[in-house]
Order: sequence, then C-alpha cells, then structure tokens
Amino acid sequence: MVYEYVIAFFVLLVVLSFLGSAIKVVREYERRVVFRLGRLLGVKGPGIVLIIPMFDRTVLVDLRTLAVDVPKQRIVTRDNVSVEVDAVVYYRVFDPIKAIVQVQNFLLATNLLAQTTLRDVLGQVELDDLLSRREELNHRIQKLLDTATDPWGIKVSSVTIRDVALPESMVRAIAKQAEAERERRSRVIMAEGEFQAAQKMLEAAQLYQGAPAAMKLRELQNLAEISREKNLIVIVPSEVHGTGEIAALTSALSRERKPTK
Repeated sequence: MVYEYVIAFFVLLVVLSFLGSAIKVVREYERRVVFRLGRLLGVKGPGIVLIIPMFDRTVLVDLRTLAVDVPKQRIVTRDNVSVEVDAVVYYRVFDPIKAIVQVQNFLLATNLLAQTTLRDVLGQVELDDLLSRREELNHRIQKLLDTATDPWGIKVSSVTIRDVALPESMVRAIAKQAEAERERRSRVIMAEGEFQAAQKMLEAAQLYQGAPAAMKLRELQNLAEISREKNLIVIVPSEVHGTGEIAALTSALSRERKPTK
C-alpha cells in the first residue's frame, strides 16, 4: 500500500515537472520563437504557450524599443581633425523570426554596425559640419542603419550624437575664431554707424547750404552753448559781420558771467 503511494507521488512529480516545462507565460511585449527538432515552428505569444519538452526549443525576444549606448569612437574628420564621438541608438525588433534566424546575435550585430556606420559617416564631414549639423547627421546615420538592419527584422527609429570631444588645441583655436568673429561684427557695426552718421551730416549740410539763415542761427546757437561753459575765449566766425549779432553775443556772455546773488 505504501509502495503504491510512493509511486503515485513520483508520478505526480513527473507530471508537474512536465507541465512546468511545457507551460510558458509570454508577456505582452514578448514573443517566443519555437523550434521543434531543429525546424522553425513559428512565433507564439503573448499569453500561455504550450511546448513539448525535449523536442521544442524556444528563444524569447523582447519587442520593446532598446537604447544602445555606442561607446566613444575616435574619428578623423575630412579636414584631418581627430575627435571622439559617442552616440545613442534606439531600435526595436519588428520580426522575431528574422531577428533569430537571419543573424546570430542581433544585439551585438546592431551595436557593431552602429559603431562602423558612425565612423564612416562622420569621417566624411568637416569639423564645422559635425558641430553645427548634428540633426542632419543623426538622420543620415539612422537611415543607413535602418536599411542595413531591415533584413534582420530590426527597425532603427532614432540615432542621437551625444557628445563630441575635441582636443585642447582645437578648443583654443575655436575660441580664438569666435573672438575674432565677434570683433569683426563689432567693427562692421561701428562702420555702419559712422556711415549712417556721415549720411545724416551730408543731408544737414545740403539743407544748410540751401538756407543761409538757418546756418546763421545754428552758428549763434553753438556760440551760446560755448558761452554756457564759461570759456575765456570765444572765436566768432568771420561771416558774422553784423553789429547786432556781435552785440547779442556780448550781452549773452555778460549775462552768463554775472555772479548770482
């Protein structure tokens, strides 16, 4: 009697172990690629998946978008400047069968391909383009990666150049270039200001030339402004010949020099 209970217990253990190996739970964002005796059976999931132990082999594939950090790559640009660039690649598996059957390790293959593509693309551009046209370069690298990984069932959604490390000498050269550019802009602005001022003075001279009375009034106004500064000597223009004008100037100077009580 006891012997029968022991046998039943072992049978129950075998059945539970078989069911544990045969029943697999696949999450919503996962798929299982099933091989039966080496032949591709198909993709199963999500939910509960039944397999035959010892006959079926499954490979779990994550369908979520993965972010891969591409390590720093030493790149020589087209104008012979050595820089270190790292990037981030975002991709996802859209065909689990291709990702398992067409390539041995799609994670490693995509990472290595991203490194080589990054070096190839950035090695064809100059340093100024690398610093100022990152968005365009990101899009170009993304298109090349997406085309190359499409047979593997992988969709590259985005590539971002994260950092560009320049040599110390190049940083100093760029700083000097920026300083020279600011100095050039400052001189251009000053020259434009002087040009506009000269134009206004030319227009004023033409206006005074056509109105001698206005020119006289301007001269008298200048003399009155000079007298307010309590200068000892006032030079009267040679054109001022009228006695009334000289008297008006003398009166103005006398009023300015009287001490206030």
